[in-house]
Amino acid sequence: MSRHTRKQKPETVTVGNVRVKIYARQRPTLNGGNRTVFEVSDYTSGIRRLRGFTEHTDARKEAERIARQLSSGNATAANMLSSETASYGRAIELLRPTGVSLELAAGTFAKCFETLGGDRLLEAARFYRRHNADKLPQKIVREVVEELLTVKSSRRASGRYVEDLKSRLSRFADSFAVQIENITTGDVQGWLDRLKLAPRTLLNFRRAVSTLFEFSRARGYVFENPVIATERPNTRNGEAVTIYAPAELAKLLGVASADFLPVIVLCAFCGLRSAEAERLDWRDVDLKSGFVTISAQKAKTRSRRLVPIPANAKTWLATYSQKSGPIWPKSHCLFYERQRETARAAGVEWKANALRHSFISYRLAETQDVAQVALEAGNSPQIIFANYRELVRPDTAKAWFAIGPDAPANVLAMTGGAK
Repeated sequence: MSRHTRKQKPETVTVGNVRVKIYARQRPTLNGGNRTVFEVSDYTSGIRRLRGFTEHTDARKEAERIARQLSSGNATAANMLSSETASYGRAIELLRPTGVSLELAAGTFAKCFETLGGDRLLEAARFYRRHNADKLPQKIVREVVEELLTVKSSRRASGRYVEDLKSRLSRFADSFAVQIENITTGDVQGWLDRLKLAPRTLLNFRRAVSTLFEFSRARGYVFENPVIATERPNTRNGEAVTIYAPAELAKLLGVASADFLPVIVLCAFCGLRSAEAERLDWRDVDLKSGFVTISAQKAKTRSRRLVPIPANAKTWLATYSQKSGPIWPKSHCLFYERQRETARAAGVEWKANALRHSFISYRLAETQDVAQVALEAGNSPQIIFANYRELVRPDTAKAWFAIGPDAPANVLAMTGGAK
């Protein structure tokens, strides 16, 4: 009888005080014969488990491994399969150059896996390396705004465009006295929401802030532009037409400063856009002939037009008849500041584009002629008809074009002349 039979005593592998037994068993084969298998007795998990091997040499190595692990007190390691042991060894070798323990490496990986929502640790590390995250310049928002404006001016961007950027981005910098790389999409969205502006105006602010972050991204101040993921104001259906009542306009005119009064008059009674008023020169305002000439270069639509000056507007502008140069001689930034100052002093909300909207509405009610008002306002008849028809009554229009330095009693007692 062979020495490897069921009746033979098990072979014992001894390491220190630990003994691991190997059993030789006869197992039937499919062709009716027998084959010998070697089973290693393993108690490392607390219960007896037999691990089978076809070769005695392999069984002997496994028994020795288990015995060594049990002898050193490491029952968990002793319970590892051969493949697991090999994996452990490779892991130790990979970590050896870093000096990091396997336990620390596993804990760090598990935390990153949880934070990133999946196995993206390598991707995140490459992104960090690619963008030099540890070497970002420390740039305060206002500092970047000033740099942007300097670059735009050096590249000969139009003065109006630079002033518009300055006006909008100065408000952004006032709200964020922090390093620009720390501003998130949520921060920008919250700021835009708090502005509470009409969609078109809000879109312009969003565009200006996006320009700031694209400038910053190109210079390595930020990883990405957080504005891209913010909500884009819907302007496809146009803005709601908001207008002033005659009494509200009288209040605005009553407190307007001397430099800003002509702007209000020309927008309210001649329908100029704010941008057109900023570009206009006093030589374009002919009080004697009674017309304002808006050249193609100064009109938004790039089409020249003549706008009649109503009698009350002539009265308001009479003291300016000898003036020369720009009607608004100051900066675009100060233009918006003067709007806010005037509205605050009058106790009237400043409504975006409402002076022009009011002119078109009251002028249409007065003339009942869509084509004429379209020519004067520089709009299409379709826009005038769709947005301004029947907004106000003719008697209210009459009161609007009657507002003068000495307001009629049925409009509002003036609080004072132009300052």
